[in-house]
Amino acid sequence: MIHNKYVDDYIKDYEEGHLLFNKERIQLVDYLKKSVLSDNTLHFDNEQIENCIKFSEKWFFKLQPFQKFLIAFVFLYHEDGTNYYEDFLWMMGRGSGKNGLISALGTFLISEFNGIPSYNGSIVANSEDQAKISVEEIHDVMESNRPKLRPAFYWTNGLIKAKKTNSTLRYRTSNGNTKDGLRDGFVIFDEIHEYQDDSNVKVHLSGLGKKQNPRVFYIGTDGYVRDGFIDTKKKQAANVLSGKAAPDFIFPWICKIDDVSEIDDPEKWEKAVPMIVKPLSSYGKTLYRQIKKDYDALVEAPSGREEFLTKRMDYPSTSMNSSVAPWEEIAATNQPIPHDLDGREAIGAVDFASVRDFIAAAVTIRYRDKLVTIEKQWARKGFCDQYYAYSRKDRIATPNQRLNIPLHDWERMGLIEVVDEPLMDPKHALDWIQAMAHRFDIKKVVMDNYRAQIMRKMFEDANFEVDIIHNPTSIDGLLASIIDDGFPRGRFVWGDNPLLRWNTQNVLVKVNKANGNKSYEKKEETRRKTDGFKAFEYTLYRVNELSDVDVSKSLAFLNDLDF
Repeated sequence: MIHNKYVDDYIKDYEEGHLLFNKERIQLVDYLKKSVLSDNTLHFDNEQIENCIKFSEKWFFKLQPFQKFLIAFVFLYHEDGTNYYEDFLWMMGRGSGKNGLISALGTFLISEFNGIPSYNGSIVANSEDQAKISVEEIHDVMESNRPKLRPAFYWTNGLIKAKKTNSTLRYRTSNGNTKDGLRDGFVIFDEIHEYQDDSNVKVHLSGLGKKQNPRVFYIGTDGYVRDGFIDTKKKQAANVLSGKAAPDFIFPWICKIDDVSEIDDPEKWEKAVPMIVKPLSSYGKTLYRQIKKDYDALVEAPSGREEFLTKRMDYPSTSMNSSVAPWEEIAATNQPIPHDLDGREAIGAVDFASVRDFIAAAVTIRYRDKLVTIEKQWARKGFCDQYYAYSRKDRIATPNQRLNIPLHDWERMGLIEVVDEPLMDPKHALDWIQAMAHRFDIKKVVMDNYRAQIMRKMFEDANFEVDIIHNPTSIDGLLASIIDDGFPRGRFVWGDNPLLRWNTQNVLVKVNKANGNKSYEKKEETRRKTDGFKAFEYTLYRVNELSDVDVSKSLAFLNDLDF
């Protein structure tokens, strides 16, 4: 076994019952003992760890045991001196001191104590305000200790430089214009819950490997973007903890409550926020009072519960009163489309809010105990340019500006076509439904009364039976039972359709207090489109009329009979 006193002490405190760990950290201890600490070819650089801790506490703040534990694994090495971990995932509830720890560690890594020449670092976030938090904090430390630190460092509002190593630490936003030619030794990605995908991350990582011992830190609290970058990192962490991935693939530090019910038990909050472990530091006391204040405010403002769960408890909430289903159940629709669907009966549907933005068309087929939905959508280029920066080469992902969705990826997957038309032609949907009719026996095409005014005649002229929904709100209440049953049971099969999953996540479920009926509305009126979900929903309107057979075989049999 290999040892470091901060690692040993932290694990001992947990095993003796002084610390309350969530499931992921319990797994972390087991995984470390089995796969890392038992590897005698590895070693902690205890001198470097001590230097980092002393440096941090002298110039920044007193470190808590969990922070010393995290620092130790930054300086875990192979026999040849290369670092064991290159990637670190640190996820904790708001207030746990992620940015403060990064400020201290980042300054140490560029300093002469780390000793690597030109070991530059970047702190990356979607917004400039978030990206520069640590650099501004370091700047303030430097200013407060100017006489003592000036011989070792040079600093401005946007850059910290260590004079002996000629290493710099600077902040960057993720807009792609300032990343070419980077030769970083380490990169810190902050607030990773806001990243829709890894497109900007890849560019920032392109310069790594040119310096010895490269490191990447992914830090943040969970958020509301699902099927995006943070979910990928969480899955990687889960694979490491379960032994499905190499033990050095990523260092998986995730602090969260284990169940939504634990929000109501303050004793369980330390699972998500390790800074409030007893005995509380002065900062921990202040933090705990603020968390308790936020929790108590939920009595008068229950709408803040989702925010409290997601940001304070690191437990992303999809309340059944506001979302169609928990994210895990929406993600479970990613089941392979069966290969033997052709010839079966299907229900078609179309939906759009306006021919100026999106149109969706869908078919649903009954297959054993599953309902299989295939979809196609169309979007007007002018709308996509205005709201999603579709034509920009550098994709801006700032949360207060354009919503960054991977339209180009969805195009490559064949899920959507972006068409350059002043008004989209509804015939796109008709042509696609006709193509589907070559594969399936489409019994009906469902649309609501508004869409029927535009599309009914063209579908009937194409020999489709059109079924009109005259009161869509009442249909929501009728179909809610099918939807509420289908998601938890894994009945809905969509293939790999992140566009439809995104549509579904954008749906706001409202419950009528008078009669308990549900209606499916929008969480945000313009940018978070729900057309794909509504088309899927409308196919369910007549799905009970479908048989689970390949009707083409029956027709072929009848044609072969000699009457």
